[in-house]
Amino acid sequence: MTLTDTHTHLYSSRFDGDRDDMIQRALDAGVTRLFLPNIDSASIPGMMDLVNRYPNNCFPMMGLHPCHVKENVEQELETVRRWLFDKVDDAGNKQDVNFCAVGEIGLDYYWELTFKEQQKEALKEQTRWAKQLGLPIVIHSRESFDDIAEILESLADENLKGVFHCFTGTAAQARRAMEMGFFLGIGGVATYKNSGLTEVIKEIGLDRIILETDAPYLTPVPHRGKRNESAYVRFVADKLAETMGLSTDEIAEITTQNSRNLFGF
Repeated sequence: MTLTDTHTHLYSSRFDGDRDDMIQRALDAGVTRLFLPNIDSASIPGMMDLVNRYPNNCFPMMGLHPCHVKENVEQELETVRRWLFDKVDDAGNKQDVNFCAVGEIGLDYYWELTFKEQQKEALKEQTRWAKQLGLPIVIHSRESFDDIAEILESLADENLKGVFHCFTGTAAQARRAMEMGFFLGIGGVATYKNSGLTEVIKEIGLDRIILETDAPYLTPVPHRGKRNESAYVRFVADKLAETMGLSTDEIAEITTQNSRNLFGF
């Protein structure tokens, strides 16, 4: 069984004490494909270290997370642009790296709205870059689905593709995303008793579903409240198997193939 964690922050400081052991637990659990979203310039070194040490398992993205859109947004976006197009680090050294997506990008209206307009512009710019490079985008959407959908619909063409990471919306929102050709990233929230997410999945089916953890966040049952890690994507797969009347192996096969369809490998 091959499981894919399409969204995991393995470089987080919360893994500093046992990072390699945690990754080995994921590999032992059959989670052999680990996709790493970037959040800002500070997260790049840790992400690149993992990619260099686990080249067959860790696959990097490049983007500016909306919660990190601040006063220095232009400088941060230039860093993203330089890595995506020139593959050059801060010291000016060329790097041998292939990014699998532009992400994680999007809008977040939960924490503060000070930089709301700058978030929108950053989303538009990074989406344009992704289209130029033929890469999918990985969308962070928190209390902002309608604004994101409106922006993406305005930019939609044959080159626009991606995933709504940590999707927790309605069936109508899911269909709106899928109509644009997007996948839906399903994580630990699906295991929460009153999330309603399993009912949405029953309604929309598995054709556009991929699995994720968002580790170290959003830990699934039975470990809710503790630090999340990539091995726990198995619990999300188990929940979807229960929901859809399939085996966990079947869920793993379907969702991993969906991830291949999205990322191209």
